[in-house]
Amino acid sequence: MKKVFIILLCCFCICGCNKTAEYKKLMAENDYVIIDVRTKEEYDEEHIKDAINIPYEEIAEKINTTKDKMIFVYCYSGGRSKIAYDSLVAMGYTVYDLGGIAKIDLPKTTK
Repeated sequence: MKKVFIILLCCFCICGCNKTAEYKKLMAENDYVIIDVRTKEEYDEEHIKDAINIPYEEIAEKINTTKDKMIFVYCYSGGRSKIAYDSLVAMGYTVYDLGGIAKIDLPKTTK
């Protein structure tokens, strides 16, 4: 049982690292915007450098970018970013869900 747990943990770590590397590569090669879909108060405390803040429940009304730009969304734990992701995909955008801010390996700005 311990071996299975260790193998699963290793696979999880490897997949997470590859996902971050994939996102960084996409960002390096494409025009993109990062959207923090948390509340303004959460955003003000800490956010990914250069991210803009559009709370997830306002994303459909306030999105202001062309559809040829990639969009990366994130929140605190991944729940709200998934809702924003689904809304933006339905609107025809190319979107990537970064998940929760704590697990994102990008520079952050803090208060």
